[in-house]
Amino acid sequence: MKESFEEQTAIFLSIVKWIILAVIIGVLVGGSTTVFLKLLHLSTDFTYQLPYYYVALPFTFVLCTFLINKLAPQSKGHGTEKVIEAVHKRSGKINVGVIPVKLFTTIITLASGGSVGKEGPSGQIGAGLASLFSDIFRLEDRDRKKLVICGISAGFAAVFGTPISGAIFGLEVLYVGAVMYDVMLPSFISGIIAYHVCTVFGITYFHSSISFVPVFSQSFFLIVMLAGIVFGTISFAFIESFRAIEGLIHRWTLNEYLKNFIGGTALVAFIFLFSVKYAGLGTDTIEQELSGKEYAFWYDFLLKMLFTIITLSFGGSGGVVTPIFFIGAAAGSLFAQVLHVDNATFAAIGMVSLLSGAANTPIAASIMGLELFGPAVATYAAISCVISFLMTGHRSIYPSQILSTKKASAIEVEMGEEMHKLSATVGPQGRISLDRLRRLWDSIR
Repeated sequence: MKESFEEQTAIFLSIVKWIILAVIIGVLVGGSTTVFLKLLHLSTDFTYQLPYYYVALPFTFVLCTFLINKLAPQSKGHGTEKVIEAVHKRSGKINVGVIPVKLFTTIITLASGGSVGKEGPSGQIGAGLASLFSDIFRLEDRDRKKLVICGISAGFAAVFGTPISGAIFGLEVLYVGAVMYDVMLPSFISGIIAYHVCTVFGITYFHSSISFVPVFSQSFFLIVMLAGIVFGTISFAFIESFRAIEGLIHRWTLNEYLKNFIGGTALVAFIFLFSVKYAGLGTDTIEQELSGKEYAFWYDFLLKMLFTIITLSFGGSGGVVTPIFFIGAAAGSLFAQVLHVDNATFAAIGMVSLLSGAANTPIAASIMGLELFGPAVATYAAISCVISFLMTGHRSIYPSQILSTKKASAIEVEMGEEMHKLSATVGPQGRISLDRLRRLWDSIR
């Protein structure tokens, strides 16, 4: 009896401790995200009124790289990736210089027309504040790691207005195929608090319940499963293209700042050649497609991929999730046009399915579908999200993710490794299945 009482007392004290810490982190991250979003809106509202504002991109890329190299190398890239790396390799220890550098470089990248997102910086700034808080109060490494995860969750929840999926995202994005249940309570609390802090200070969000209510049928269910395969294939292509272009740039023997200038110049040329539609966040296009008022062209998702890869590979700073939303919504709209189904429904399904596949976060993406679009579409989006997650294979837009579960028993891959180090091969069982499929195909022909 005494041991049971002591156990319950220890658990109760732990709950109280993490409620207090999570509330503090939620307030800090909600406040920082509010400042970031308001500054971002002010800067983009100003620059987007200027003619040819995007011609500054070559100089912006050079400036971003200079500031990051000199002041905070951990702020390089698209935010969330560096936080994942910090959690796995440094127990969540993040240089405090990341906070102002990431905020400033992301704002000037987006204000100049770079194709990046706002969620990665929010998560990285939130994680940086959590790490700073841990240092000030001399928390042990285990607690710092948990608080940094809460910072990711709160940043994601606050920037998109999705407190539950934001919290799950922070738990799910670290490991492929595993969720950190021991951080679930503080992540939920910090995400919800951060979201409400933002709303109190006037941050508004786009939530669109899809008016079309799918009627269950075998044919519609098959279309949703086909959509999951298509979106997973697009996620695969996005990640592999990103990896290939970054590798090509890394092998160039040119000065880094010259590379930045060349990449920025190329992006300006593409904007002139195609459209400014693919620059910046692209949220207007996403909202139009989700409302069913705009139909994507067949090349929209491909050009957004290209613009995003160029921006992040040549020195631009920002997140990758908002561009993923654009790619997914455009691909979903195109899919709907080809199969003559509801445009808004499949734009919504595509948006969360691309996130699921590219980030390996099927649970967070499925819940986001519910929070953003309502239960009628969310049930189908969940199926597509899981299929997209599987179809993407053992790769990720976040290379520092660690693999905890294989996506198919027929695949041989080393567990516990970072995604960028993996080499997945088809095992004996898989080869037997492939041989049978080839023989079946030969007999049909």
